[in-house]
Amino acid sequence: MYSVREAAEKDFLGTVRKVADMGYDAVQFAGFFGTPASVVKRTLNEKGIRVAGSHTGLDLLTDDKLKETILYNKKINNDLLICPYLPEEKRNSRDAYQRTAEQFNEIGRICQQNGMRFAYHNHNFEFETFSGVTGFELLFGETDTELVKMELDCFWANYAGYRAESIIEKYGNRVVSLHMKDMNQGKKSIEIGAGTLDIAGLIHTAKNQGVSWLVVEQEDFDRDPMDCAKTNQDNLRTLLTTN
Repeated sequence: MYSVREAAEKDFLGTVRKVADMGYDAVQFAGFFGTPASVVKRTLNEKGIRVAGSHTGLDLLTDDKLKETILYNKKINNDLLICPYLPEEKRNSRDAYQRTAEQFNEIGRICQQNGMRFAYHNHNFEFETFSGVTGFELLFGETDTELVKMELDCFWANYAGYRAESIIEKYGNRVVSLHMKDMNQGKKSIEIGAGTLDIAGLIHTAKNQGVSWLVVEQEDFDRDPMDCAKTNQDNLRTLLTTN
């Protein structure tokens, strides 16, 4: 839903319905725009579409806010909360990453106690090194494998110079979801199948490793994001059936 956020801001439930009509099996939320959980659930049931996680900022993953967030998501049958971003003070040093890892362990522990899973979604800044170790390695090396899972953004991993397939193989069942978007020659995101990334190879690796979700995400557009969402669904579906 992040890819079509402008449409969602104008008509949240209508956009969910349109995405379902495109053929998507599930939606991954990036905000609910003040919509009651019961209304979201009714819309999901109406369209027969599931939830592939919810991107949830750190402000909603702490203290009483976390309890409210868990309750809301359980009402819509979502069992996966994903932190989508870290502010600079949470990632500007080795110590910062270690403190963030401690916080993530605690969030993950509370999620687990409530039947939920917690994951982190990377960009490219996590691959900055601190004394020869990347922030990515610090974050996932200092967190409990059972409490903190990974939503790997394959575009940003490749953008930073790393092979996404190798990361998936290294972290195994910690990788519960992939963000799938292709990359053009100018290193901008583009519709799946129209760029330079080995999407077929990613799908093959994801299947071998038992990754639960392949989630379409696109951030740069030359046309209507809703039209791009349909193209992405069609192309990914084709690649899934042939790889």
